[in-house]
Order: sequence, then C-alpha cells, then structure tokens
Amino acid sequence: MLWLKIEKELMRQKTSVYRLAKNTGISATTLQNYKNGIEPSFKNMCKIADALDVSLDYFRDEGEDKEDVRTKRKRDHHRSNRHYGR
Repeated sequence: MLWLKIEKELMRQKTSVYRLAKNTGISATTLQNYKNGIEPSFKNMCKIADALDVSLDYFRDEGEDKEDVRTKRKRDHHRSNRHYGR
C-alpha cells in the first residue's frame, strides 16, 4: 500500500525512482526493497515525503486527501515563517 502511494506520486510528478533515489540519498536498491514490501524507516519516510513535497500524512492509510494535505502543509509552513519573522 505504501509503495503504491509513492509510485502514484512519482507518476503524478512525472519523475522516476532513479530521481527519487538521487533526491533523497536513498539507494535504488533500498527503494526496490520498499516496493517489495519492506517498511522504510521513519528517517527515510521523511526524506521521501520531502523529496515528493508531500506531508507524511499523505502516506497514512486513512486521513486527508493529498490535496488537502499539501494545502495544510503550505499553510503550516507559512504560519511558521510568520512566527519566526521571516
């Protein structure tokens, strides 16, 4: 299930597993392991979410629609920037 969401987002962004590996620093072999059902570490999930510009919530089985998650993430990012005077 997790890999299907990663793959769906890769297709939506018209990018490849190779590019994801380069952008995250996670080896293509490790990503292939995830495709085969191995669960990624929290650290690697954070890297993948950042590289795909989605919230970790996007990968949850239940929860918000991906567009809602992106909108919330951008809103939260803007709020945090205002908080720190950026």
